[in-house]
Amino acid sequence: MAIQKFEDMIAWQKAQDLAFDIYQGFGDCRDYGFRDQLLRAAVSVSNNLAEGFERGSRIDFKRFVFISKGSVSEIKSMLYLAQRLGYLHADKSRKLMEQTDEIRRILSGLITSLAK
Repeated sequence: MAIQKFEDMIAWQKAQDLAFDIYQGFGDCRDYGFRDQLLRAAVSVSNNLAEGFERGSRIDFKRFVFISKGSVSEIKSMLYLAQRLGYLHADKSRKLMEQTDEIRRILSGLITSLAK
């Protein structure tokens, strides 16, 4: 069954969960520049999936999936820094890292399927 709307995509759903968890984990962070960059990257993943899906072109969608994948890597890089700076406990960091890895794998599979 083909996906009819972007909300049906597992990648979009998991990206929304990740963004929610990041907002929950960094809402009180007083390093506003860091927090804002991280939150923008987190929101970017699902937003780019939605925008690319709605473009109606396989080529455009694939390009936006690549952008989403880049945002996931940006999030992961910032999570490493957040942990080093003491903004995150190790257990919360590990959970967020696992989420980014899962989303990255899903997006990689989506890119592969769009290339066919």
